[in-house]
Amino acid sequence: MKKYIIILVLILILSCKTNSKVENIDKVVEEYVRLVLEIGEYDDSFVDAYFGPENWKPTQTKKDTFPLDNFVQRANKLLDQCDVILETKDPDLEVARIEMLKKQLIAVRTKVEMIGGKTYGFDEEARLLYDAEPPHFSASHFDDLLEDLDSLLTGEGDLQSRYNNYMAAFIIPKEKLDTVFRVAIDKARKITKTHFDLPENENFILEYVTEKVWGGYNYYQGNSQSLIQINTDFPIYINRAIDLASHEGYPGHHVYMMLIEQNMVNEKGWMEFSVYPLFSPLSLIAEGSANYGIDVVFPGENRIEFEKNYLFPISGIDLNEADKFYEVQHLLSKLNYARNETARDYLNGDITHEEAVKQIEKYSLFTPEKAKQSIAFIEKNRSYIINYNVGKDMVSKHVELSGGTYDNKEKRWLVFKELLSNPYTASTLKQD
Repeated sequence: MKKYIIILVLILILSCKTNSKVENIDKVVEEYVRLVLEIGEYDDSFVDAYFGPENWKPTQTKKDTFPLDNFVQRANKLLDQCDVILETKDPDLEVARIEMLKKQLIAVRTKVEMIGGKTYGFDEEARLLYDAEPPHFSASHFDDLLEDLDSLLTGEGDLQSRYNNYMAAFIIPKEKLDTVFRVAIDKARKITKTHFDLPENENFILEYVTEKVWGGYNYYQGNSQSLIQINTDFPIYINRAIDLASHEGYPGHHVYMMLIEQNMVNEKGWMEFSVYPLFSPLSLIAEGSANYGIDVVFPGENRIEFEKNYLFPISGIDLNEADKFYEVQHLLSKLNYARNETARDYLNGDITHEEAVKQIEKYSLFTPEKAKQSIAFIEKNRSYIINYNVGKDMVSKHVELSGGTYDNKEKRWLVFKELLSNPYTASTLKQD
């Protein structure tokens, strides 16, 4: 009889330990979400979206001084608790989930330290915040690309002037902007919905704004709703319609956040994904997949055909220059890593503000005003800039190595959806 009692007691003890472990995971998650939301009270750009429980939001008035030590200690404690959970070697434990949470916590701690005044070198900051290592390019690499563009855009004046004069013919008239964007978004949505089972109630509000450091932004509201804003400070070229429609909408940020809410929060109950700290590994996947998604929804000639048949005529833009326009854009796209180099040099203190503006003018062919806006983005968001190009290239390689090649369209969409619906970070993407 005693033997059976002892066995029963042991079963109860093991059961309690298991339940305690599960509760610990949930507790860590809740404390993580509360921590992120509290930090957001001191920095209005820290939390990009939240669609979790209302009672997890801060109820106390924020302190007069930033509680740096408190936030860092809490982040460290949660990191330690994640390690304890991983040490259990529970076969049912979603290791990728906990590892992702650790990466998010490292980013949260790093950003807290930066808010508190600590500085990191550009590459170290990118590694801690986004779990990625940005590549380095020499100035000669970009100078060679400029020579190719210079040969294509012949005429009087310097290359920057010739480029901006040439591009003036491809500006979407302001009075046609809304129509063009809605046609592009509608097409991107229809294509995406043939591959993704999106919620019936999904929708967005489209607004046009000014005085922003970015070109477009998606504010995810939860429950499959988004607010998409387009900045009209500067002229918007015809190619940006599909770029922004896909990047901010389908299958970009709007879809990514819906799938996170649908698959990870609602279905799995992983509440850590109900909050999106902007300066974190989630952003490399978000921005990288949004940029890669443009090529997924409008691959190659499909995009050119749609723009020529619909967007050019709606905008009243002459089709005769279309082929050269696409050649120019192809060459220009190869220069996008130049902004990373400028950001690295500027944030590391190797060049001045004026020199940084001049570099952007030279390698992005921006007007002085547009170049200053670009530097303002870098000053505000720092190494975040790597998420657009490094993120896209990493996502692209992961999808292709997983079988989602350009020639295998259906597989490409399947792999892409799997990526958007699971806890990936840069270091867990297939790259070899």
